[in-house]
Amino acid sequence: MSDIALFTLDFIYPLMQVETSALDPVSTEFSIPSLFLKADIIVKLVIISLVVASLWSWVIIVDKFIAFRVLKKRAADFEETFWSGRTLEELDSGLSGETRDPMGRVFAAAMREWKESRAASGRVDNDLQGTRGRLDRVMNLVVNRELTKAESGLSVLATIASASPFIGLLGTVWGIMVTFRAIYTAGSTDLIVILPGIAEALFATALGLIAAIPAVVFYNKFNGDLNRYASRLEGYTDELSAILSRKLAKGGA
Repeated sequence: MSDIALFTLDFIYPLMQVETSALDPVSTEFSIPSLFLKADIIVKLVIISLVVASLWSWVIIVDKFIAFRVLKKRAADFEETFWSGRTLEELDSGLSGETRDPMGRVFAAAMREWKESRAASGRVDNDLQGTRGRLDRVMNLVVNRELTKAESGLSVLATIASASPFIGLLGTVWGIMVTFRAIYTAGSTDLIVILPGIAEALFATALGLIAAIPAVVFYNKFNGDLNRYASRLEGYTDELSAILSRKLAKGGA
C-alpha cells in the first residue's frame, strides 16, 4: 500500500509543479498588456497606430452602413412620389424644402434652373439647346456632388486596408531585430530571452490583419453599394432630363 502511495505522489508532484508554474509571474509576461508595456518604442507606436486605425475603420463602417441604408430608403420613397402621376409643377410645390434625398436635390436644382430660364426669356423655346445644356449641367453637378458625399470615408477604408498589413510587418521585423539584439546581449538562446520579442512581433502582425481584413471586406461592399446607387441616381437624372426635353419640345407647357 505504501508503494502505491509513493508511486502516486511521484506521479502527482510533477503535475502540481506544472500547475503552480502556470501561476508564476513569468507567464504574465506574455499577456497583451505586458507585451505592450515591455515592447520597444517602435513596436509600441506600431501597435497604437494599428489600434487607432482599426477603431477608425469601424466608426466609418458603421456610419456608411447606416448612410447607405438611409439613401436606399429615401430613394425608394422619392421615386414612389415622383412616379405618382403628378405634374412636375405639382411635385415641385409639394416637395418644396424637402431636399434630404439626393434625387430630391437633383429634381429641385433642375426645376430651379427651369424656372429661371422661363423667367429670363419669357418662353424656354427661345433657346432650346441652351436650356437643355444648362439643365443637364446643373443636374450633373448635383449628381457628382451627391456621389462625392456618399463616397466620403471609403478612401480611408482603402488606405487602412492596404497599409495596415505593412505597418504590422514593420512591427514584426522590428520585434525580430529586438529579439536578435537581446540574444546577442544575453549571450544565450534561452526561450525566456527569445519568446518575448517573438510574441511582440507576432502580436503586431495579428493587429495588422485585424485592422486590414474588415476594412477590405466592407470597402468592397460599400464600393458596390455606391456603384449601384450611382447607376440608380444617374438613371433617374436621365429620365428627368428626357421629361424636361419633352416639355421643351412642346414649348415649355
